[in-house]
Amino acid sequence: MVHIIGGGLAGCEAAWQAASMGEDVTLYEMRPVRPTFVHQTDGLAELVCSNSFRGDKLDNAVGLLKEEMRRLGSIIMRIADEVRVPAGAALAVDRHLFSQRVTAAITSHRHIRVDRREVMHVPTPAEMSPVVIATGPLTSDALSASIAALLGCEHLAFFDAISPILLAETIDRSKVFRASRWDRSLREAAPDMSSETISEGDYLNCPFTKDEYLAFHQAIVSAEKAEVHDFDNTKFFEGCLPIEVMAHRGVDTLRFGPMKPAGLNDPRTGRWPYAVVQLRQDSLAGDHYSLVGFQTQLKWPEQRRVFGMIPGLEHAEFVRFGMIHRNTYINGPTVLTSTWQTRRRPDLFFAGQVSGVEGYVESAASGLVAGRNAARLSMGHDPVAPPRTTAIGALAHYVAHADPAHYNPTNITFGIIPALDAPPKSRHDRSLATSARALADLEPWMMATAARA
Repeated sequence: MVHIIGGGLAGCEAAWQAASMGEDVTLYEMRPVRPTFVHQTDGLAELVCSNSFRGDKLDNAVGLLKEEMRRLGSIIMRIADEVRVPAGAALAVDRHLFSQRVTAAITSHRHIRVDRREVMHVPTPAEMSPVVIATGPLTSDALSASIAALLGCEHLAFFDAISPILLAETIDRSKVFRASRWDRSLREAAPDMSSETISEGDYLNCPFTKDEYLAFHQAIVSAEKAEVHDFDNTKFFEGCLPIEVMAHRGVDTLRFGPMKPAGLNDPRTGRWPYAVVQLRQDSLAGDHYSLVGFQTQLKWPEQRRVFGMIPGLEHAEFVRFGMIHRNTYINGPTVLTSTWQTRRRPDLFFAGQVSGVEGYVESAASGLVAGRNAARLSMGHDPVAPPRTTAIGALAHYVAHADPAHYNPTNITFGIIPALDAPPKSRHDRSLATSARALADLEPWMMATAARA
């Protein structure tokens, strides 16, 4: 029997992998017995931040990680592919359908039992073994304290902020234009350009003049923010900064960040706008759109006022405002091995954001490895770390071997995968060659960890 605590992306993936190997699994999820302030449903694998799983091509690292997971039978990737919505070369999903279908798949699996209750302490080996803790960034206070007591180290923590979502029918289409960054004709002009930057017109773009942008920037920096009570010194993940934090760094920071106009030709002028806000489809029906890169901790009335200054959103109706939430994680290098086991107790695994990774795909990938290895341990076999030359193995190695004194969660990048012996000169070709090597090296580990003795 494998026990998994937490029904998010990592926990569901871990449960699916272990059950697919023939092991009985109990998956513990505290919602709806104990809700959180950011979840809106009691569904498994609910996405509370963006609906984007990021790039989906083999010339970027997260695209490679997705392909590895698909080959490893990932339930998260299977459902994501089924409910994807237009997002250019990225993979974005209908968040409600995604959660509904993952929940249905998990609850209908003959080897998985879902137990809706809060686990308030790290189980002893006599209570549960092996066990995977995949409680995510909102691990309860009681369980967090128990984890810290067991591991003998303090948690690290940062804050994530969530982007707003609005009703599509309330967008003024006369003021926006549909396009993705860069035109396909650039493929011939720049063959080395990443395919992630060249796509169909899957985004609605709200263009700003210089005066509109300067007024918008001033409104953001002067707007009232929601208070953060948990910590005196708020620390944000650099890859998910609130727009007001970026705005305070300089007047042009947003214009070279989430409001970057490069590659977006406004068909009414034939030129790039001075700045732009992109809207990404959030549901298959196309009735909801999210503001891309607009994580925020502004108070809700301030969001309504400030975001109403965005061209085309003057009368927009928001179905969810942006908000801020705590993201708690352990110091992976002091705690974990490359198999996602704890060094102190080999039958205890961590996975997901609480383990010290960042991102939906990375969280699910850690759950995939932890679930397979927990099943192997239950069968009486030693866990096996994925090869470092794969994206899934490089991520595990980073979490286990990074500098613990300066540890920060990471997304997958080619930079943490070992370099090729004879790398091609162009970045695009190096990326593809690294991906080809990874997929070849994945096969032996896939067979070893899938086989039941």
